[in-house]
Amino acid sequence: MTFDVFLGYFTGLRLLAPDMSLDTLLRTALIVHTCDAVMCRLFAHNNGHPKNLWTLLGFGFGIWAVALLLLLPRRPEAGTPHDSATT
Repeated sequence: MTFDVFLGYFTGLRLLAPDMSLDTLLRTALIVHTCDAVMCRLFAHNNGHPKNLWTLLGFGFGIWAVALLLLLPRRPEAGTPHDSATT
């Protein structure tokens, strides 16, 4: 497996355009992963997860990190007792 094939499947871009050249694939993956990192940061902030960690994970793993973050449950706010009987 060559680097461009791995990167294409890892980012999901090979499914959209199988004949994309390596330089186009790298530039597109950089833009897409940057957008994924921003989305991860926003979702992490709104759900009480560490923002910097999820920004890095979003930049590295792209849509896979976004999907995982959306599936994780919301963390309770610090200092707030978590009692389901009162809600």
